[in-house]
Amino acid sequence: MKKKEPVYITGHQHPDTDSVASAIAYAFFKKSMGIPAVPCRLGKLNAETKYLLRKFDFEDPVLLNDARVKLSEIDMDPLTYITPDTTISDSLKQMQEQKHTYCGVIDEEGHLIGLVTKSDIAEIGLGDTASSIEVMKRTPLKNFCKTINGKIVYDDPKMCLNGKVSIITMRDPKNLGNYDVKGRIVICGDHEETLKQVIRMGAGALIVVWTEKISDAVIEIAKKHHCPILISGHGSMNTSRYIYFSPSVKEIMKKDLITFANHELAEDVGAKMMRSRYHIYPVVDEEQKLVGYVSRYHIMHAVNKQIILVDHNEFSQSVRAVEKARILEVIDHHRINDFASTQPVQFRNEIVGSTATVVATIFRENQIPVPKNMAGLLLGAILSDTLNFHSPTTTEKDRVTANILAAMADLEIDEFAEELFTAASDTTDLSAADMIKMDMKIFEICGLKVSISQAIVPSAKNPVQGMAEIQHALERFASKKNLDLSVMALTSILENGSVFLFGGERAPWGPEAFPNVSGEEHSVQQEVFSRKKQILPVLTEVIEKYCS
Repeated sequence: MKKKEPVYITGHQHPDTDSVASAIAYAFFKKSMGIPAVPCRLGKLNAETKYLLRKFDFEDPVLLNDARVKLSEIDMDPLTYITPDTTISDSLKQMQEQKHTYCGVIDEEGHLIGLVTKSDIAEIGLGDTASSIEVMKRTPLKNFCKTINGKIVYDDPKMCLNGKVSIITMRDPKNLGNYDVKGRIVICGDHEETLKQVIRMGAGALIVVWTEKISDAVIEIAKKHHCPILISGHGSMNTSRYIYFSPSVKEIMKKDLITFANHELAEDVGAKMMRSRYHIYPVVDEEQKLVGYVSRYHIMHAVNKQIILVDHNEFSQSVRAVEKARILEVIDHHRINDFASTQPVQFRNEIVGSTATVVATIFRENQIPVPKNMAGLLLGAILSDTLNFHSPTTTEKDRVTANILAAMADLEIDEFAEELFTAASDTTDLSAADMIKMDMKIFEICGLKVSISQAIVPSAKNPVQGMAEIQHALERFASKKNLDLSVMALTSILENGSVFLFGGERAPWGPEAFPNVSGEEHSVQQEVFSRKKQILPVLTEVIEKYCS
C-alpha cells in the first residue's frame, strides 16, 4: 500500500496566535479524518503564542521554509554501505543481494569517503590482469583466503608479493625450469614435489587446489622461504577468477564524487544532474555522513508539498515558492487578493474576527469532539485576534464560538483574556527591531510597498523600548526592505487604542491618516485596533489621494 504524502498546514509569515492555533487545530481535525497533516509555522513565535502553547501543552509547530520538496523529503534509495577494507568480492555480493549497482564507502564515523559500482568491478573482471598487479601486491593474505573460500595453512609476516598470478598444472618438477614464479601468487595442484620446487623457486604465496591437507615437509620448506600457503575451496579455474576480487574496495573506489546534501531542493538537484551522466548520486547530511542515494528517477517522480493555507490567502504572505505547491485548501477571514491556482481548491473565507472561529465551526459541523486543551488554544486565538472582542472585526459568531470553547476548556473568558494579554504585552526581552517584525504584514497600495506592524503593549504612550528607539528601528527597517512606508501600531487594551509611528520616504503621509491631538506628539487613537478594518483602509485612502 502506497504511503500517503503529508499535508502541511501553515499560517502566514510572522505568525500570530490565530495562525498558529488554527494550523494546529486544523491539522488535528485532518488527522481525525485519516489525513497525515503536519501543523507548521513560517517564523518565530511571539510571547503570547508561546505562552498559550506551554499553557495547553502543545509542541511548537514545524518550521516550514519552502513549499518545494527537499531530498530529505522524497523516497530515495535506502542506505547501503561498505567499509574501505571490504573485499571487492563481498561488495559485489552485497550489490547483488540488495539489487543495487553501487555501494557507498564510509569511514568509522559514517562519513562518505568513496563509491564503488558494478562498472568499477567489471573493469577487473573483464580487463587485462596486468592492470591489477599493483593492487594485488598490496592485498593481505586474509582477503585472498576469504574470497576463494579457503583456509590458511601457513601465514608468514615476511610475505612479499609482486602482484602477478601463475597457474601451474604440471606434476613433474623437472619441467618447472622455464617458469618465473618469484614473488608471484602460484595456483597449483597437491603434488608434493611440485609444491616444494615452486616454493624453492621463490613463489610469493602458494594456493593449492583439490586437497584438504598439506604435508609437514612442504610447510617446513615454506617457512624457510617465507611463502604462505592457502588451500582453496574452488578448482583452478574459479580460484584464478575469484582471486582478482580479493583486494579491498579502497583500491578501486571513486573518491572524487558528485554528492548532494539532503537539505537541497529536488528541483535544484535535478538541474545539477543535467550537467553530468552518472546514474546514481550519494546524498549526505550536514556532517557529510551518508544518508541515501538519489537518481534521475527519484527527481522525476518528486512532487512539491501539499499545503493548506490558514489565516491568509495572499502568496506574498505565505511560504517561499508557495505558487509551486499543490494547494489543497484555504481557510481564512481576510480579503482575497492575489490568490490563484492551477487546479480546484476548497476555499472557505468567512467574515469573522478570527480564523480560529472558522476552524472551531468546522469541528462542530463534522461532529468531531474538541479536546479540552485544544478548546483553550482556539479560545486564546479568538481573544487574541479580536482583542477580547474590542476589534471592529469581531462578529456575533466569534462571541458565540468563544463561549462554547470556554465551556469546553472550563475557562472564564475575562480572566483568561487578562492573563493572555499580560503575557502578550511582555516585550521586555524584545528589541525594537524584533517588535517591528513580530507581527508584520506587507501590502502593495497604488504600486507602493507598505508594511504594517502591530504589537500589544501595556502602555501605548510609554512602551518599554521607548518611542525614539522604535522610530529609529522603523526607519532602518524601511530602508533595508525597500519599503515606501513602514507603520508601527502600538496597541494597548487598557488604554483602549493604538499609537502610531511611521518610517520610510512616505512617512509624512502617516500622521494625515492618524493625526495627533493638538499639542501631543504621540496621541492614542481611541478604539483603533484592527489592522484589516481600521488601519489599512485609512492608510489606503491617504495614499490613493497622493497617488491619484
